[in-house]
Amino acid sequence: MYNSSMSKVSLPVILSQGEDGFIVAEVPIIPGCISQGATVAEALVNIREAAELCLETREAEGWQLPTDYFIEQIEVSA
Repeated sequence: MYNSSMSKVSLPVILSQGEDGFIVAEVPIIPGCISQGATVAEALVNIREAAELCLETREAEGWQLPTDYFIEQIEVSA
């Protein structure tokens, strides 16, 4: 996955509309990695920066990205 030699990694991003009208972006495999923007494009720029910052500190904090994960959808009664 990602390492300090600046390799590239693809990460899943969830986008949703926030209560304030901003687009909220979250990388679900990085706990706490969330950002927002006025547009989808801005939110994606901001979440990319947030993810890079999280990954820069991961080694110092002693955590690793999961190497395998699956993205599924479920249906629930609401």
